[in-house]
Parts: sequence; C-alpha cells; structure tokens
Amino acid sequence: MLLSMRDFENYAVQALDGPIGIVRDLYFDDEAWVVRYLVIETGPWLLSRKVLISPIAIGSPGRIGQVLPLSITKEQVKNSPDIDTEKPVSRQHESSYLRYYNYPAYWGGAGLWGGGAYPGGMLTGVGYGGLDAEYRQMEASNARELDEPGRDQVDDQHLRSCKATMGYHIHATDGDIGHVRGVLVDEETWAVRYMIVDTSNWWLGHHVLIAPQWIQAVSWSEEAVSVLLTRQAIKEAPPYDPSRRLDRSDEHEIYKHYQRAGYWIEGVTKQEVCP
Repeated sequence: MLLSMRDFENYAVQALDGPIGIVRDLYFDDEAWVVRYLVIETGPWLLSRKVLISPIAIGSPGRIGQVLPLSITKEQVKNSPDIDTEKPVSRQHESSYLRYYNYPAYWGGAGLWGGGAYPGGMLTGVGYGGLDAEYRQMEASNARELDEPGRDQVDDQHLRSCKATMGYHIHATDGDIGHVRGVLVDEETWAVRYMIVDTSNWWLGHHVLIAPQWIQAVSWSEEAVSVLLTRQAIKEAPPYDPSRRLDRSDEHEIYKHYQRAGYWIEGVTKQEVCP
C-alpha cells in the first residue's frame, strides 16, 4: 500500500517497552528515492528530543490507532547518537548511527536496501531470493565499509527532508506545471513511488503524480524539479484524488498513459532510466 506524507504525520511510534513519540518528517535518499529514516519527536520523556528511526527497526504500520511498532527499546533510543535533525544528515552521521544499532550499511548493493528490496532483509537475509552466500557476502562488505578507517571523514550528503521539498517548483520539458504537494511511499519497501504535484497555478484544481524515475534533475538550492515529460502529457494524465487510496489499477493507468514500465514489473530496478 502507498501512504502519503500526511498519513505518516502524527503516527505514534511504539518501542518494545513503551511509546517513543510521533512522526514529524521523513528523510529520503536522493539517489535511490527511498525513505531511510523517520524523524520522531520523542515528547516529555526525552525532553522532546528529535531522533532518527530507521525502517529496519519498523514492522508494518499498525492499522489500529496508527501505530508504528519498533524492534528496539526506549533505552536504545535514549542512548542513540544525537543527530541534529534540523541540519543535513551526512554519511558520517549515518555510519555512527548504524554502528550503534548494529545495522549493516544499506548503500552499495543493487537493491533498494543493500542487495535486497526490504529494510528488514538487511538483518535476516529475507528478500535476497534465498541466495544465502550473496547475503553473507553483502553483510561482510557492509561491515567492512562501516569500519573502514577514515570512512567517517566522508561528508557526502544524500538525505533530504520530505517536508523541505514541499512547494518545490516542477518544470516540464516545455514549461512550468506546478509545485510539490506531497509524496507517496511504499509501506513495504519504503521507496518513494510518486511526488504529488499541485498544478493549480497552471491548471486549476488538479493533482497529478510524477514518479522519481521520470525526473531529469533536481536543483536543491533553487528548490526546483525538472521532469522528462511535456506539459500536455501531464495535463492529459489521470488525475490524482488525495481523498482516496491509490491502488494498482490506478497505477497501471498512470504508467500506461506515460508509456512506461511499472516499477512492480520484474526486471525494472531502481536504476531504471526512462528515455
């Protein structure tokens, strides 16, 4: 199922031994377009400190009471590395965080999460197609990378705040089309499947969906996104209704309109580049 940024906002987060806080933001990887961390406001028990929680620690979102269950304790969260969530999170910060929780590095593999498709598979090997040798090799490689001397000196930044991208301008190949209104995230893989685009400045009252694979470039300094689509193609695309859940039949219509292969089709990977 695909969940919007608004779905996640104010979700309660539950550790093994009690409540942690509520979701305030999502940090996604601007290379793979996958949510790597949730920003959690902890509340009075931890002086309202904001902490990062990896999807590796999260089960399926609870349907009753909007609860995200964790596989970690409140004490682990309390003693986790203090990362300023108001500033860009670097790979240096991530390495420190992953070492603390004893999580493998998610980068470097062919999948969304290491060599697999699901964050939980980083710990269990599930999602590696039963290739135990491949999983163990990836696990060892990740461990070496996190412990590599001088690794913490690398300050490459690839994590972006979903909230910060709200309002970014969207440019088609032949002109402006609107601005970012939200994102839709796959609750199983945590991949960002679509940007929700509000076209009201150009085409009153319409929302459309743009997949990250159709993005040509993002200027983070200018807060602008360029897509490999024409204004006419976007205008004729199936409209998105934020009041109802998007299902696979809706997605089929969107991808069919743009003549693209769906991400759910075997062989379509995160490296897919549209013509």
